[in-house]
Amino acid sequence: MSGTVNKVILIGHTGDQVKMHYFEGGGSIGRFPLATNETYTNRTTGEKVSNTEWHNVVVRNKAAEVCEKYLNKGDKLYIEGRLKTRKWQDDTGNDRYSTEIQCTDFTFLTPKAEQNAATATGAAGSVPIASSEPEPAPKPQGSNEENDIAPF
Repeated sequence: MSGTVNKVILIGHTGDQVKMHYFEGGGSIGRFPLATNETYTNRTTGEKVSNTEWHNVVVRNKAAEVCEKYLNKGDKLYIEGRLKTRKWQDDTGNDRYSTEIQCTDFTFLTPKAEQNAATATGAAGSVPIASSEPEPAPKPQGSNEENDIAPF
C-alpha cells in the first residue's frame, strides 16, 4: 500500500454542550469533549479497573449547528474523523500542542426513550439518528428504479 490513512472511529458520551464559534463568512465551528471508557479485570488482584479517555471533537459548519441543536451532555455518539494536532503558544510563550478529532461523520446513538425523558425534564431533546452527510436527493419522477431492485 503506497498511501497513508488517518481515520478515527469513536463511540462515546459527550462530556459537555457544544461550544460554537461563528465566522464572518457564515461558517461555524463547534467543539465538545467525548469520553470513551475501557473496563477490564486486573489478573493479579481480580479487581475491575475502569479508564476514561477524553477526546476533543471538532465539527464544522452545518454539522456543528446540528450538534449544537440536538446534542446534550451525556448523549451517546458515534464519530468518524481524522486526527489533527495543532501547535500554539500559551501566555508565557511556551509551545503547546492539542490533538483533536476533526469529525467528518457522526450518528446520534442515545435511545429515543432517554431523549424523551430529557425533554420531559426540561432539557433540549435530540434526534434519534443524524449524519453530517446531506440527505439523498429525491428520485426524479418517471424513475423506473423500483423495477431494478430485487424484491428480497
